[in-house]
Amino acid sequence: MKILESAENYLEAILIIKNEKGQVRAIDIVNYLNFSKPSVSIAMKQLEANGFIKRNEEGHIFLTEDGLEIAETIYERHRVLTEMFMKLGVSETAAKNDACKIEHHISEESFAAIKGHLKNFK
Repeated sequence: MKILESAENYLEAILIIKNEKGQVRAIDIVNYLNFSKPSVSIAMKQLEANGFIKRNEEGHIFLTEDGLEIAETIYERHRVLTEMFMKLGVSETAAKNDACKIEHHISEESFAAIKGHLKNFK
């Protein structure tokens, strides 16, 4: 399923926050991504309308099955690419920043090759 890069970033952020805090609210996303409240509010409405998230009465945000699938894919790419860059001697900060840019555009074939190659170095 192909969605906009910005939506992938939001879904990945929701997954990371959920893993760290156990629950996610819009303000958590605002703080995590350093975006404005109105921007996050608009994005959450769009993600909900497209079936990627659900919200309850208390304002907690949950990934749907489709949202979780996308978030996990992007987050795995981020982790693997960051690891690859760091093994090549790139600083952690640069590795994370570069991984964030590439994770949305890399082909499945290239990503699978990188994952396979990294297994040889563990």
